[in-house]
Amino acid sequence: MSTLELPSPKSEWRNGFSLPQHLYCDPDVLARDIEALATSQWLLIDHESRIARPGDYFTVDVGSESIIVVRDKNNAIHAHYNVCRHRGSRICLEKQGSVRALTCPYHAWTYELSGELKYARHMAQDFATGDYSLRPCHLRTFAGLIFINLATNNAPCFDTFIARFRPMLARYDLANAKVAVRQVFPTNANWKLVVENFFECYHCKPAHPTYCSVHDEMKMLAFGAGPGSSDGLASAYLETFAAWEHAEKEAGRQTDMFADGPGSPHFQSAGRMPIGKGNVTESLDGKPVAPLIVSDGEYDGAQTGCVFNPVSVLLANSDHAIGFRFNPRGPLATDVEVFWLVARDAVEGVDHDPEQVKALWTITLLEDKTITENNQAGVRSIAYRPGPYSAQESKIAEFGAWYQRLVGLSCQE
Repeated sequence: MSTLELPSPKSEWRNGFSLPQHLYCDPDVLARDIEALATSQWLLIDHESRIARPGDYFTVDVGSESIIVVRDKNNAIHAHYNVCRHRGSRICLEKQGSVRALTCPYHAWTYELSGELKYARHMAQDFATGDYSLRPCHLRTFAGLIFINLATNNAPCFDTFIARFRPMLARYDLANAKVAVRQVFPTNANWKLVVENFFECYHCKPAHPTYCSVHDEMKMLAFGAGPGSSDGLASAYLETFAAWEHAEKEAGRQTDMFADGPGSPHFQSAGRMPIGKGNVTESLDGKPVAPLIVSDGEYDGAQTGCVFNPVSVLLANSDHAIGFRFNPRGPLATDVEVFWLVARDAVEGVDHDPEQVKALWTITLLEDKTITENNQAGVRSIAYRPGPYSAQESKIAEFGAWYQRLVGLSCQE
């Protein structure tokens, strides 16, 4: 029998420390988390190229909800709840496909791709098909990227949500990109542990030797996992970066970085930084892996990182971009869903090899899977107590405060 003196299982979060145990493990907490994220955030789910032709669709899971994303005959993209208006059956049972109409497999109620009910057998004479369209889900697109929101009524203003990313990504022709490859990394850890790991690079040197071989060591110390992720480290590098940034602004390739604090609605950040070590893109050998997706015709050796919210991230290089979705699947399970984009006219096997395009981040994410699963196993222990963050973990300290506001937790200063 353990003689450890346990803290309260429902202890309050302390600013600057990791979260209390129950926030990483409790099913009721997860349900609250998913509802808060789904209704307050625009969730990055995929790229328009996945549904290139009318009738193409895919389904996406948000908690217990299933959403159909489909392109209609007029090339408009819609999101519908995957629930028949008859008796509630799921309509689309496959993860993706192509159809002429959306037909329920139970009683054959049939819907237009745009969601209107077009056919239902043997209904009463006064039955009005117009009253039984599929329930819509909020959907918006930006630069080919697809975002959804599950608010019952009004969603957050998308124009406000995306505004600061427009100049940041203006050089990248993402609207004319395509998905070269995608992969899901099922991770046996709470979504907050997965996000916290992604938001700091304190672990990079011991855990990610391949990633570190590509990136400048002092840059990772100064910026870690992006703007705002380290606190006052590597001041000498900041002088070097300031000179590089000035030259890039003069060349018209650089816009100002930003990093929101915990009082912001979406906890957004973005910045463009040099990769370092003479590498022209973020690949295993630092060499190009695909044709250019930037407008100025140069493999520029820099990467633009965009955190739309803590579960929706994009990294853009001059020849490819990477979308990340951190999808909570259970209190101890998260799917890290990743898609890699290349130029639409790039020919597989000629202009790019999908295995090379995804190689660096596949190695890195498999390492992340291991360390976050180990982290979750330790957090479940009777011995776990929240520990203090380092100077290289300032971003996740702020994430903890943002999360506290998101779901209405109390905090000890």
